[in-house]
Amino acid sequence: MTDRPLKQIHLAAHFPGVNNTTVWTDPASRSQIEFASFRHLAQTAERGRFDFFFLAEGLRLREVNGLIHDLDVVGRPESITVLGALAAVTTHLGLAATVNATFNEPYELARRFASLDHLSGGRAAWNVVTSSDAFTGANFRRGGYLDHADRYTRAAEFVQLTREFWDGEDVRHRGPQFDVEGRLPLPRPPQGHPVVIQAGDSDEGREFAAAAADIIFSRHSTLASGQAFHADVKRRLAAYGRKPDELKIMPGVTYVLGDTEDEATERAAEIRRAQVGPQTAIAFLEQVWGIDLSGHDPDGPLPAADPVADSTLVQGRTKLGDPLEIAARWRAVAAEKQLTSRELVIEVTGRQSFIGTPATVAAQLDAYVQNDAADGFILVPHLTPGGLDDFVDQVVPLLQERGVFRTEYTGTTLRDHLGLPVPGRR
Repeated sequence: MTDRPLKQIHLAAHFPGVNNTTVWTDPASRSQIEFASFRHLAQTAERGRFDFFFLAEGLRLREVNGLIHDLDVVGRPESITVLGALAAVTTHLGLAATVNATFNEPYELARRFASLDHLSGGRAAWNVVTSSDAFTGANFRRGGYLDHADRYTRAAEFVQLTREFWDGEDVRHRGPQFDVEGRLPLPRPPQGHPVVIQAGDSDEGREFAAAAADIIFSRHSTLASGQAFHADVKRRLAAYGRKPDELKIMPGVTYVLGDTEDEATERAAEIRRAQVGPQTAIAFLEQVWGIDLSGHDPDGPLPAADPVADSTLVQGRTKLGDPLEIAARWRAVAAEKQLTSRELVIEVTGRQSFIGTPATVAAQLDAYVQNDAADGFILVPHLTPGGLDDFVDQVVPLLQERGVFRTEYTGTTLRDHLGLPVPGRR
């Protein structure tokens, strides 16, 4: 037991995107482009007193064997444009956009986020991502290619330079990646610096987060792995003169509610089957095996052939790791649990899920935070745009009763919600 005060839970809403988490066949599923969808989810999150609303990014439609992946054809509007519109129909909710540090420039990005921070009254956040994908980079003037080893080198210099622009001073920078002289045509943003989010689980990603991020968007499926990640990243902060509470760890998670535990479990299984249909299962297998598996039976065993290294069959998807190692691991899981190809993909691609009655889910979320496996959660609903409604109506009140989640906003900026200090000028 410990006498420390109860930790407060941080919550964010992730707009369901072009991926296998959204159930498009559900009659309640709506547009990915119409503003009404974004407004509904954002206003639901604000009604639930969430910290922020989060948009992912996709810079090119993914392809499999030269054909556009079906789940991408719904489209994805540019994030800061959407958030600028949402700033006008929300009052407190943070507004987080994913923008790639490989294919943008610090001055231009600093200006866009400073503008959003001013127009929203201090609610902007930037999720920093990188890419070494020449396929995605082909949309950009210089071809977009960047060696994998240089991604975080560029990102670190990018964030440093962006913050210099946000400070409102004359910038004179000469570095390996950028040669810049100028200043923003704006005052310093209301938050000083918009909140910086980073997602990365590698050693270099964790180090980058410890040095430069305010939030790390993580993926850990068990309490033990979450605790190990939490301890490791928090330990790194001291080397940069930072305190443990100056970086919030918020894994992306799903949830399923039911009136009983059995009902929730059955509903969760139905949702996973809908998320990973036969075609989606084949697409995941092709991403690892690197060969055309259009004739493969998703309800049969995994492919007998070994994966092809360095295959270009699938373009625009993040590499999962070494194909031979992944295939060996998947075969072991399939053999142990007697799973078909589709069942295997359902098993290995599920995000960390909280399944049960509202009371059970509230207790599970609270346990993760109080036991230092996370500081909060970025919820990824399976429906657009009403997938968060039941959580706000049924789980949030229980967290409030536990005394671990706010009943009202006590500040106006995203840094206020997160308990983060306003950075001093550099």
